[in-house]
Amino acid sequence: VQLQASGGGLVQAGGSLRLSCAASGDTHSSFVMGWFRQSPGKEREFVAAISFTSGRIDYARSVKGRFTISRDNAESTIYLQMTSLKPEDTAVYSCAAGHLQDLDLEDGSEYHYWGQGTQVTVSS
Repeated sequence: VQLQASGGGLVQAGGSLRLSCAASGDTHSSFVMGWFRQSPGKEREFVAAISFTSGRIDYARSVKGRFTISRDNAESTIYLQMTSLKPEDTAVYSCAAGHLQDLDLEDGSEYHYWGQGTQVTVSS
């Protein structure tokens, strides 16, 4: 599976951005795609994920209500609509994918495939 992410950029606090990530290859069998982020000096953090099989969606508590993850099954693509952005959302956002169970959506170690990161910078 290969992942191609796009989007990101610089935005003022309170603004919005949309990330997208397209998968190619074997996207069947409990396929899950999600987003993780990492800022300097911090560990990688789960952001959101969606199952292409069950439709289950999980969000990190820090983004719930502000970020929305969605999918296009036909295109094996996910989108992350980010609104009400805060400076603390600044990070490199990475798309991830794998064949995993719904209970493992937030566990980065369960994802087998990673796309290139895209920088999101929120200015105050």
